[in-house]
Amino acid sequence: MRRSRLFVSLIAACGMATSSTTAHAEAADGPPTGPVDAQNVTWLTHTDTPSSVTGLAFIDYPGRHDSDVMFGNGPFGLRAWSLADPRHPQQIGDLPASVLALPGDDVSKGFWEGEHLQVDPRRKLVFVTRDPRAFGGDKQTGTSGIYLVDAHDPRHLRLIGFHEEPGGHTSQCINDCHYLWSGGPSHTGTGDQPPDWQGQPSWVTDVSQPNHPYTFPTPVDLHRNDGVTDYVHNTDVDAAGVAWTSGAGGVRGYWTTGAHFDPVQGRVRFATAVDPIPYAGGKIISPNDPVYTFDHNAWHPLRSIGGFAPGELLFVTDEDFGDTCTDSGRLLIVSLKGSYGGEGWRSTPDHPFRLTVVGDWGPVGSPGEQPNADCSAHFFAPLPGVGDGNILVQAFYGQGTKFIDFSNPRHPVQVGYFFPKDSEAAVPAYHDGLVYAAQYSDGIDVLRFTPPGR
Repeated sequence: MRRSRLFVSLIAACGMATSSTTAHAEAADGPPTGPVDAQNVTWLTHTDTPSSVTGLAFIDYPGRHDSDVMFGNGPFGLRAWSLADPRHPQQIGDLPASVLALPGDDVSKGFWEGEHLQVDPRRKLVFVTRDPRAFGGDKQTGTSGIYLVDAHDPRHLRLIGFHEEPGGHTSQCINDCHYLWSGGPSHTGTGDQPPDWQGQPSWVTDVSQPNHPYTFPTPVDLHRNDGVTDYVHNTDVDAAGVAWTSGAGGVRGYWTTGAHFDPVQGRVRFATAVDPIPYAGGKIISPNDPVYTFDHNAWHPLRSIGGFAPGELLFVTDEDFGDTCTDSGRLLIVSLKGSYGGEGWRSTPDHPFRLTVVGDWGPVGSPGEQPNADCSAHFFAPLPGVGDGNILVQAFYGQGTKFIDFSNPRHPVQVGYFFPKDSEAAVPAYHDGLVYAAQYSDGIDVLRFTPPGR
């Protein structure tokens, strides 16, 4: 989520910090979009799109020439690119926004917005979320829901249908994509949202039969903000299958399968996608803004990092558009210690529970900082196997794409960045050793990151 879609004009590479180095294109016919500034990054190419790219996902097609395919969506609709040459994606499929339009939609206003694009690699399905602001709508009167797309042949994408449901800003596959959890935005006209809700929670949709999806009448992750049902922006699933919901009021994790002790009900029971079991999490107070508590997305590694217990740390995007970079959103690293007994579910304004922030990072003072540009944090992706395995890549809107080393979780540091002139970073994806950096300005940049000292 972001508060505006202003196209920010930024300074050229010659005005950057002297500690940076200019990126170069690996191919002679390299990126067409002009000067870039970067550190420890090789810029391989730029793939143009008609507008911003808000989500990326990948499906493998064994035995085909186009065996590795990248999908991306944005106001233009949905596209597919062959990664036969992973350094230079080639578009092979297109589902234009006009195909996604419903009766009464204004196609000229574009599709909104499909953040956190989801795919089912086994059934070759793509799930595209529709925010109520799509095609000129607004949060109160627009239509939200999910488009189900058949991608068995990525060269001929086929729209199976549209399913209306209240949570249309993002979706996440749950339990091997048999279900979707969809959340956001705040108050919407879909779903008869009760007046005491401050935003949409997570709505559960059964997509086991793509031609007949079904959304359950009762959502999950209610009462998340000190007892008040509030905006769930995004859900992320960790390697153990725990689903982590991020939004207004913090980040909370849930078991969605298996038998587990429910710390809220005080008994062992079976978890399902419709009736999950609380695991850990709670509200987070960002060091730079104690009032604005909106968490955009999260990642829960199961291993030990920097001396913390295995699985203790949670990485969180604090999305906050402050007046300056200093008071804008950051990457937060928090400890889950003390939250495994349901504390985050019993928190109230009179008896609050808060997770401890052990470290945080923002672009202020780092090489490549852009003056007078949005500094808030957005989606990130870990880079497994790169360097010592403790590096992630994160979009910071007008500050570009940043590479952050969290080997010391208390003091994460920047170890690389990528910034093309007149750009605004949206979401990075790490795939087979390369970073695909989607831009709100337009297109996708393909990057190779080399850790310092390599």
